[in-house]
Amino acid sequence: MSRRSFMNLVGAAALSSGTLAAGAGGFRVRTITAGVELGGRDDLPRLDQAAAFLERGKALFGEQWEVQTTRIATQPLAQYLPDWRQPQAMAKLVELDNWAQARNNMLSVGPVLTGTENAQGFGEWAAELVTRTANTSFSCFAAAPGAGPQPETINASAEAIVAIAANTPGGEGNFRFCATANCPSGTPFFPAAWHSGEPAFTIGLESPLVLLAALQDAESPIGMDQRLRAALNRSLAPVDALARQLASDTGWHYRGIDTSPAPGLQSSIGAVIERVSGVPFGAPGTLQACAKITAVLKDLDVMTSGYCGLMLPVLEDTVLAQRADEGRYSVQELLLYSSVCGTGLDVVPVPGDSSVSTIAAIITDMAALSVRYTKPLSVRLFPVPGKAAGERVEFNNPHLTACNVMPLG
Repeated sequence: MSRRSFMNLVGAAALSSGTLAAGAGGFRVRTITAGVELGGRDDLPRLDQAAAFLERGKALFGEQWEVQTTRIATQPLAQYLPDWRQPQAMAKLVELDNWAQARNNMLSVGPVLTGTENAQGFGEWAAELVTRTANTSFSCFAAAPGAGPQPETINASAEAIVAIAANTPGGEGNFRFCATANCPSGTPFFPAAWHSGEPAFTIGLESPLVLLAALQDAESPIGMDQRLRAALNRSLAPVDALARQLASDTGWHYRGIDTSPAPGLQSSIGAVIERVSGVPFGAPGTLQACAKITAVLKDLDVMTSGYCGLMLPVLEDTVLAQRADEGRYSVQELLLYSSVCGTGLDVVPVPGDSSVSTIAAIITDMAALSVRYTKPLSVRLFPVPGKAAGERVEFNNPHLTACNVMPLG
């Protein structure tokens, strides 16, 4: 198949079912994320204030776009719950999760291990938190912002991934945990999100269809970056303006939009990358296409915050899942693409018997890459209990697609 024929096929297939589903402007608001610093374990009034702000923000943005979720992120857990390891602290976290569920908010309790805590027994603790809550996410610093890789935290994160997988159906509990490196506060996307400073908010979007539409009639790679930049600036300008209005009306600080085009099952970033490269994802040319799109995401006219790079979540993107099934790329190649674009390794299905040491080595590679290039990255792996590399896995989660388990070797 010629490059031109392949590009036309990708564009037609992706747009046929997804354009109308994306809502006004060709995108959804994936999240409005409010960040607050809690004064202690019982600081529900501050959370109530955040919930009220999000309700107002959702109503305002909902007049023009679909708002998929509202979320609250806090500072690192130990700063407001210093006894987080104790049974009574776990009960408090369950109480906070119940509070979030009642208000239809997602809650990030911030990074739990930041590099200074005793990491012993963290895996068991993490599995208990996931099994006893429904709306709570959390993370660990594999490399704190401005610091190098932290071996104890990396190993504890790997233990958590293995323990969570073993204690949740299909290993899906790992949807709410990740190890991060150089991820700053103000990232709207979970589970990496955390907060510092005055109450503030950020916006995250599901916007691959905006990019795909911009390239629909492109005959060659020449000028694609200008098309993408113009389309994103047009689409994001009203979001940015409305966010500034919300900040002015409420007194909440607006930190910006994470321009990362978060994909969905009807809104594939893999299709966009293939449109730019003219080849299936994973073939030679993929790295350059990722770099070109990321350069656009980091050079827009709106206020920005967070990753501002390509997300490549295998289980949330039908094109990426299909190319994984075809064996066109590996876990290590996903990490390679992150060197020029991405957010790291995201919802990647791996064998259920993956060892702590192997997962720790992968997190270490991610942290080393992040430190070398001073960029935010994260690892969110899905060991699937009872499944080996190459075996098919399906999930009950409506946001996850079926995919073959990817080998780690």
